Amino acid sequence: MAKKLWEKNTEVNPEIERFTVGRDRELDLLLARYDVLGSLAHSTMLQSIGMLTSDEMKSLHNELRNIYGTIEKGDFIIEEGVEDVHSQVELMLTRTLGDTGKKIHSGRSRNDQVLVDLKLFTRHELQCVCEAVKELFDTLIAQSERHKDVLMPGYTHLQVAMPSSFGLWFGAYAESLADDMLFLQAAYRMCNRNPLGSAAGYGSSFPLNRQMTTELLGFDSMNYNVVYAQMGRGKCEKNIAFALASVAGTLAKLAFDACMFNSQNFGFVRLPAECTTGSSIMPHKKNPDVFELLRAKCNRLQALPNDILLIMNNLPVGYFRDLQIIKELFLPAFESLKECIAMATYIVQRIEVNKDILADSRYDAMFSVEEVNRLATEGMPFRDAYKKVGLDIEAGNFTPRKEIKHTHEGSIGNLCNREICALMESICSGMDFGKANRAEKALIGR
Repeated sequence: MAKKLWEKNTEVNPEIERFTVGRDRELDLLLARYDVLGSLAHSTMLQSIGMLTSDEMKSLHNELRNIYGTIEKGDFIIEEGVEDVHSQVELMLTRTLGDTGKKIHSGRSRNDQVLVDLKLFTRHELQCVCEAVKELFDTLIAQSERHKDVLMPGYTHLQVAMPSSFGLWFGAYAESLADDMLFLQAAYRMCNRNPLGSAAGYGSSFPLNRQMTTELLGFDSMNYNVVYAQMGRGKCEKNIAFALASVAGTLAKLAFDACMFNSQNFGFVRLPAECTTGSSIMPHKKNPDVFELLRAKCNRLQALPNDILLIMNNLPVGYFRDLQIIKELFLPAFESLKECIAMATYIVQRIEVNKDILADSRYDAMFSVEEVNRLATEGMPFRDAYKKVGLDIEAGNFTPRKEIKHTHEGSIGNLCNREICALMESICSGMDFGKANRAEKALIGR
């Protein structure tokens, strides 16, 4: 059995090891490629300050790139008895390179290793989430434009209220995603700062060149204060979780609408038949299970910031093993959200809208405000017009005029989709994914 990085002459009780390692072997597979990238940058820096020879650095780089290739092929494992990905990578280097492999840990702690791994992983995953959100945004805008003249009821208190349109409905969720993207932009900028060199949270007596590793890894800047670099663990995940939760909130609301509008009582939309499921007893059923599961998954994601907060909120300065549990909540959240976004995009692209909703007389009363406004425009005081139309409705004498003439910004006749698209583009342009991608490719020699 491999020794722990910190193990000396006392063997750990197996039950203690099982409890303390937890799910690290499983979850750390998600961090493996980023651990290699961090080691490539760190060893380059060690050579620059005389801690490694050029030949030692070259041999380390060759072997690290071999390990990276193993990870990409899906053949990388964390062996039984090895605590985590950092230990596994160092073990593989030492088996192949002997004492040279042991030198890679100079000036590092597992604390800043896991920090840099988490930041590199999160940076990549945020890019994927942003790209998925943008695809859903584009789909919603396209549907908004396609159905901009199709009217539907708008609701308050789940009561028929005023005329709306599918252009407004689809466009509303698109603009909501633009606001969500602001959270993602802030999350990316907070994440994209280099903690490497903070060691266990108090720096190192080695003359580390932290600016070099910052540039090699494509970070925008570093976490300058080494104590704060460690204090930032948990806080960074919590704030990123708020960004993920913001997207999840938009999706959950969209899912609820889709389920409701697809029901026979509404009949506003029809979900693609291949996206629904049936009943084991009722042959007529076409259930919106995808949106129901999406709603539940997204509601669970909205609890993520609070879950993280409850783990890290009462911890004082310094590292504590409590923070390990955050990985179990945080790392899988990205895949769950990306899956939800993909499902929403697929169905929204194929959803069918009912173009004849307003032929049903139950929706006639929603044109009452239009009539009040028409009378007010003709000179009748608004309150008098309101009372007249209300009394006509109560007496059964109201005949709606269904011509809609909304022209102000953001209304039925002026959706402002071009402006919403410009807003999204301005937010997206504030995230330079290319810098990080180029840096990572350079490290692995591509």
